[in-house]
Amino acid sequence: MDPMEIERKWAVSGWPEADLPLAFEYRMEQGYVSVDPTVRIRKEERVGGATDYVLCLKSHGRLARKEIELSIPEEKFNEIRELIGIPLIRKVRRSYRLSDGRLLEVNHVDEGLRTEFWYAEVEYGSVEEAENWNPEDVGLGEYLVKDETYEPDSTMGAFWVQTRLNGAAGSSPD
Repeated sequence: MDPMEIERKWAVSGWPEADLPLAFEYRMEQGYVSVDPTVRIRKEERVGGATDYVLCLKSHGRLARKEIELSIPEEKFNEIRELIGIPLIRKVRRSYRLSDGRLLEVNHVDEGLRTEFWYAEVEYGSVEEAENWNPEDVGLGEYLVKDETYEPDSTMGAFWVQTRLNGAAGSSPD
């Protein structure tokens, strides 16, 4: 069976105010070798835990797409970072446990830069499950309002092109 990533994505304006149990928090850096198809590297530093280095490949798609993730040594991550040659995207991700057992992943991207923004994702076991899931059922109807799953420019790859390749990202706050 092909590894599939099935997820929905929302624009949000901050961390959730709902009383949700925090499962994990990560500090991340990610960059792209290619956005079509997606070939990405990411450093995932778990707060209070280990740091992983990941090479990720993704097919086309919005709600569902093939995803292959490979652990790589820190040295290879650094070599690829040098090859990319521009500043990586910085993110803080907090994963919250929802009452239905899923995880809500909330990401704060480029904190302190003019390109700063927030988004949230929920992953699913099937397309049908994703299409039928309602944020109101887990008390997030007022938080997960702006579903951007099918928006063409809502991917991190598109953000990379807009802010890194086209030179819009600054290295200092506004």
